[in-house]
Amino acid sequence: MSEWASPSGFEAGQLWRGHGWLADDRFGLSSAGALLDCAGPQAPIGSWVLPGMPNLHSHAFQRAMAGLAERRSKAEDSFWSWRETMYAFAAAITPEQLKAIASQLYVEMLKSGYTRVCEFHYLHHQPDGTPYAQPAAMSLALIEAAREAGIGLTLLPVLYMSGGFDGRALSARQRRFGHSVDGYLRLLESLRAHEDDAVRVGIALHSLRAVPEQALAEVLASPLARTGPIHIHIAEQIGEVQDCLATRGARPVEWLFEHADVDERWCLVHATHLTEAETAQLARSGAVAGLCPTTEANLGDGLFPLADFLDAGGTLGVGSDSHISISPVEELRWLEYGQRLATRHRNIAARQQGDSVGETLWRAALAGGARASGAPVGELRAGARADLIVLDDASPLLAARDTRSLIDSFLFSGNTPLVRDVMVGGRWQVRDFRHRDEAAIAARYRAAVGALAAR
Repeated sequence: MSEWASPSGFEAGQLWRGHGWLADDRFGLSSAGALLDCAGPQAPIGSWVLPGMPNLHSHAFQRAMAGLAERRSKAEDSFWSWRETMYAFAAAITPEQLKAIASQLYVEMLKSGYTRVCEFHYLHHQPDGTPYAQPAAMSLALIEAAREAGIGLTLLPVLYMSGGFDGRALSARQRRFGHSVDGYLRLLESLRAHEDDAVRVGIALHSLRAVPEQALAEVLASPLARTGPIHIHIAEQIGEVQDCLATRGARPVEWLFEHADVDERWCLVHATHLTEAETAQLARSGAVAGLCPTTEANLGDGLFPLADFLDAGGTLGVGSDSHISISPVEELRWLEYGQRLATRHRNIAARQQGDSVGETLWRAALAGGARASGAPVGELRAGARADLIVLDDASPLLAARDTRSLIDSFLFSGNTPLVRDVMVGGRWQVRDFRHRDEAAIAARYRAAVGALAAR
């Protein structure tokens, strides 16, 4: 049997069940890639098996510009100056290049332990803003990339209509992002026809500054908004909070809760700058706080109020956003380290004495990522998708580790790759640290990036 063949079932030496490890656990696999209860012996796959991590926030095209915005451009560089660099880079990308970039990105995600990605996609049209002959061409490129790489995809086409809270028209560099409400809903409806076990389609509202109040209401009233997750960028930057206060008389999260029925289907991406009341309200709603610590650090966004949010029972997940890092380990590590630097204390995520920081964060991010994905992932149980990772039990970094210390060692032992094998939907996508098609995908990526650089 080929090393890439889909097994009929498997057995794990230790399998993470969310609130602890279960020894010698076993599952069968359905033809659709779901886990099945199984009592008989199965092929062993490794000593340490965990659910794969959902990546709840991705802008795939930005992977190709990692490292291109780290040169000082003005007296005080900020998110807003970085955004100009991003717009310039985004201006030239074609559907074929987007597919090549996304395929490479998704291979890297799989090798790091992400098994599903929520793609927050706003690069819709040609650079001058006119639609492609196939209006969904850029979205379809992402679906093709996810299928080529073998990662689960929750595609979130983005509504982007205005250049600021004052309703100004989109700038020349934003025109390829824009839709009318009717055009956006037509796009959404066309993409729903591509859903299957691996691909889900949800809704993304770029931000309150980019979606006028009436447009937000119209989209949420559409029958297309009755199913699937709903994502929005919110309260990422102090300037955004100040502009919202000036034009709408309320802070972004406060305003959103007053004008939409925010519930467990929502993911509020970043939500960095919250008051105590907003933090508590977000936690009560069941909406997911979509945190991207490495990008938030890279852009100088600020720190999320983690301790207060966890104490209020909030749900969170992590994403790699601009892809200056592609690792759930690093996102969770820096989520914790940012809090330690701000408070000058340790073990912040572990809210009760004796709790493990690593287990707390991995468990929380699995649950929040699954909710934000709108897919049965993030746990290993009968009926869920068979999305899992197998750690390298031969690594010296895991030597002499037991169930009490394994996940802490996985997250807090450095940057040596520890994800050996990755299964998505019952199929092996990574074996012995190698993706099944990584050489060909990398070659297409190099060609696409070379063409962009030549321009």
